[in-house]
Amino acid sequence: MGEHILSWMTFFPVIGAAVILFIPSERKEVIKTVAAAAAAVPLVLAVQLFISFDRSTSGFQFVEHYTWIKSFNIEYFMGVDGLSVPMMLLTALLSFICIIASWNIDKAVKGYFALFLILEAGMFGVFCALDFFLFYVFWEVMLLPMYFLIGIWGGPRREYAAIKFFLYTLAGSVLMLLAMIAFYLNVSDPVTGGHTFNMLHMFNQANHSDWLQLTNIRHIIWLALFIGFAIKVPIVPFHTWLPDAHVEAPTAVSVILAGVLLKMGTYGILRISYPMLPDAAQWFAYPMVILGAINILYGAFCAMAQTDMKKLVAYSSVSHMGYVLLGMGAMCKVGVDVAGAEAAINGAVFQMFNHGTITAMMFLCVGVIYDRAHHREINGFGGLGLQMPLYTSVFSFALFAALGLPGLSGFISEAMIFMGAFPAYRTVTIVSALGIVIGAAYVLWMLQRVFLGPKNDKYDSLPEISAREMFTLVPIGLIVLILGIYPMPVLDLMKVSLHNLIKVVAG
Repeated sequence: MGEHILSWMTFFPVIGAAVILFIPSERKEVIKTVAAAAAAVPLVLAVQLFISFDRSTSGFQFVEHYTWIKSFNIEYFMGVDGLSVPMMLLTALLSFICIIASWNIDKAVKGYFALFLILEAGMFGVFCALDFFLFYVFWEVMLLPMYFLIGIWGGPRREYAAIKFFLYTLAGSVLMLLAMIAFYLNVSDPVTGGHTFNMLHMFNQANHSDWLQLTNIRHIIWLALFIGFAIKVPIVPFHTWLPDAHVEAPTAVSVILAGVLLKMGTYGILRISYPMLPDAAQWFAYPMVILGAINILYGAFCAMAQTDMKKLVAYSSVSHMGYVLLGMGAMCKVGVDVAGAEAAINGAVFQMFNHGTITAMMFLCVGVIYDRAHHREINGFGGLGLQMPLYTSVFSFALFAALGLPGLSGFISEAMIFMGAFPAYRTVTIVSALGIVIGAAYVLWMLQRVFLGPKNDKYDSLPEISAREMFTLVPIGLIVLILGIYPMPVLDLMKVSLHNLIKVVAG
């Protein structure tokens, strides 16, 4: 299994989904157990991947490279580096936790868990594909399961939210498809001289045709890719699908949407756009940091205006992904400060991982209270700290992590981004830092209204958080705490690969 670890991680959930289809629908507990086992195996393999990964090299490891569709030079090409391993680990962890968090699903259980496992396979594939065609296939594989998970198991406006998500993502996919075809037709395989989807060949600028070397063409392709990935992040103004999708989606689907799917947008920019079009990355650096600042402030102000707990967390995701954009843009200004560029990009990728864990905790906590009170209105609660002290402690921990409290992982990544961005873009960085203050305001505002003050007698009978719910939250909380005190396990993992990316972008 170790020889083909990436394939096993990617396709074992598909095997689990196939097994589930043969289990009678009334055997709900068996279906859920099989789904949990199918998600547990990739988690074990992800831990093995994390331990076995050689942190001293920037090259791709655990490579699997086979001919797939020979006539078009399409390959089954998988591999991971320091950028993708943290995302693989995050995907495996959250997918397993989401299966456990979905244990109370009773509607069409077989379909729900089969679709969730197929979604997991698509996410793994995106993070380890090194053939652009294969990457695109996995990118599209995620679309339909998420559409049905929202559209069938979501809230009252689930059809609207699912269609909106589908149309936005599909529009971005079309632009990505056009860019992919442009690369395929204008990048040559150095061995055969034919067209290729091999990303490593696309990274080498010497393989680009004269047409692809034209500045205007490179900028157009960059923008097509950027919009495709920006919709997924989401970057303002392509963000409007996100709050609706989060509000209507089941809790576990919201967790995987915020924890993993949003990271695929920034991952796509770092994996594809930056190394394939490094000059365009430098050209777009200032717009990138401006968009990051807009995301930070716009998302934070919108979060402050929400009365629905889930919508508040959704807009906080828009804000926190803005920090990632700020770090990515600052990285392109290598000439200003090399150390700053390294701090910025390491902080950005670390923020991708941290946001996944912290936001997952927040959505899981919202799901806990929604299962009991059957609403998420912030002003409808009050004094829950007296009724549910353990739940209050866990949710408060997640909220303080979200506002960037020192000692928790979010603080480290945000501090690194600001340290790296300040030498290159001082004014934008100072303005962006206001997002921390606004973030503290909406977090403390929600904490006060939901958990503090006199107890609402309406909720005298609410039960405390259960052992199953604690099982989903404690592992994530430990990661947030440990990486807040000692972040080196993740930073060491990605440092060499991101240093190489800086050199590529710097030319």
